[in-house]
Amino acid sequence: MQTKIWKGNTGMKIRDLLAIESIDVHASAADKNEIIRKAIDLMEKSGKISERAPYEEQVYNRELESTTGVGMGIAIPHGRSAAVKKPGLAAMVIPDGVDYDALDGQPVNLLFLIAAPEDGNVHLEVLAQLSRMLMNEDLSSALKKAKTPEEFLDLLNKAEAALEKPEEEVETAEVSAAPANAPFILAVTGCPTGIAHTYMAAEAIEKKAKELGYRVKVETRGSGGAKNVLTADEIRECDGIVVAADTKVPMDRFDGKRVVQSAVAAGIHEPDKLIAKALDPATPLFHGNGAGESESEAKESGWHKVYKDLMNGVSHMLPFIVGGGIMIAMAFLIDGFCVDMNSLAEADRALFGTITPAAAFFKSVGDIAFGFMLPVLAGFIAMSIADRPGLAVGFVGGMIAASGKSGFLGALLAGFIAGYLVEGLKKLCSKFPASLEGIKPMLIYPFFGVLGIGAIMMFLVEPPVGWLNTQLNFWLESLNGTSGLLLGTLLAGMMAIDMGGPFNKAAYVFGTASLAAGNYSIMAAVMIGGMVPPLAIALSTWLFKDKFTEDERKTAPTNVVMGLGFITEGAIPFAASDPLHVLPACAIGSALAGALSELFGCTLMAPHGGIFVVLTIGNPLMYLVALIAGTIVGALILGLTRKPVKKAA
Repeated sequence: MQTKIWKGNTGMKIRDLLAIESIDVHASAADKNEIIRKAIDLMEKSGKISERAPYEEQVYNRELESTTGVGMGIAIPHGRSAAVKKPGLAAMVIPDGVDYDALDGQPVNLLFLIAAPEDGNVHLEVLAQLSRMLMNEDLSSALKKAKTPEEFLDLLNKAEAALEKPEEEVETAEVSAAPANAPFILAVTGCPTGIAHTYMAAEAIEKKAKELGYRVKVETRGSGGAKNVLTADEIRECDGIVVAADTKVPMDRFDGKRVVQSAVAAGIHEPDKLIAKALDPATPLFHGNGAGESESEAKESGWHKVYKDLMNGVSHMLPFIVGGGIMIAMAFLIDGFCVDMNSLAEADRALFGTITPAAAFFKSVGDIAFGFMLPVLAGFIAMSIADRPGLAVGFVGGMIAASGKSGFLGALLAGFIAGYLVEGLKKLCSKFPASLEGIKPMLIYPFFGVLGIGAIMMFLVEPPVGWLNTQLNFWLESLNGTSGLLLGTLLAGMMAIDMGGPFNKAAYVFGTASLAAGNYSIMAAVMIGGMVPPLAIALSTWLFKDKFTEDERKTAPTNVVMGLGFITEGAIPFAASDPLHVLPACAIGSALAGALSELFGCTLMAPHGGIFVVLTIGNPLMYLVALIAGTIVGALILGLTRKPVKKAA
């Protein structure tokens, strides 16, 4: 078997990333947080980062995923951010060591901090090579003993030069020089950021396999994509496969092979055990279509697993919210400029956003995009739980929620129910004979999955939520004769409680019914309550930057557009990921805005449109004051109650 390996790199060297001023060989710190801050100080001196805060946030967020103390006295913290102007390294020797919560529990004496830009992967080969070099105990020991930054850098340069080969593609007889009849091990390594651990695990597995006299090839799934990808012939010929990864790895290709799955850390520290288990005849054969679960997933805490599943749905749903929401806002803006709402009959006002042809185009496309929102949320939650077989079942459950009365909350339930339903089907089918393997993903999972989720949603989820909706409407109607101030406060707060769920729908339906009956102040309170959540979240991300991730802060402009357009759904990703803080803050801000709208005597003659229907708003200046007040209060409550995201555990 001939295997092609790429030798050399793009021309960039470690010395291009690591400057003398970014090296400290006499560092000390009381704890992990302090040593990371000092490393970031060094990175700042090198001029590689344009803004400290967002980069520092990404470094600490990476620590929250899992420690970067890889053992052997080494730590490799890293962050990938738009604030990184050029790829860079900072290095520290800590003679007395520092408690870093390392994987082996030992103090860290050698630390490399990596700064990776968001765009471009030219530097990744260098960082991969550095990670592999640090697995050489002689080199890491010499680096820990370096007395000056110059000596430290010289050691790295010499080690790198020793590894350099002509910059050309060469063929080798085998991945290793083992005999042709030696056991053949394949491996896949990957970590969440794909910068350091990926390559250290690959180096450890390769090194151990060669020591044992085995043939070996390792596929790395790093930031630059999959490298050294395993071929179908290699998979067919191999004797065992090790998957040491904390990220999703395409597994179906390994169907029928002995596969050992573990966390990437095990690949670094226990390659011998993983290899032995992969070659052990007692290790069960892996079957594709999502049938396997990695050890890292099995050990993962229940709540963290739920959060990851939820975020998989939210991240896939977000583009539909953003794209569709802005399209709908554009529709209202166009009609707002082109149509005199005061000249329209009551029935025609309900068509606002579709009156002119241009507005109708934007509104129809936006509505289609929005229509995918809840099915996508449920589908990808289910897929995170049950892999591909869960996707279709989750989509169906989400569509039932979207077309029924349960809305956003129903879609959340549908996603988790669908995922675990398919997982249950997998276990029930695990004893099927091998001859029936092919019909499980093509027939059994989709049919019985869709049947099951349909029955559960129709008979167990929709009825109680529908009943809740009906009761809410009866209750609101009973309040109609009471204080308008109380009713406005209540309705506006309900608009923010579940953002598309039964409370939100009940409040909106009541507002539109009141509009048809000629009560324009209630609709004003309802709409302002729906505008506050996205605006409050956007303002909070600007005022409390340390309380939100960089990706969350990037959504602020979109949330402003959606909030101004009365598209409450812009707040859903935040509410889904942190409901205990987001929902109360938004509800209080919305309730205040609704109360002030009633207090100021504001009215609204359109059922939708937000600020773009300003011509139909009575007392528009004070309506704006009410909106600003609710937004500020909601933003402050949210910002003050959330914990800083950059605090490492």
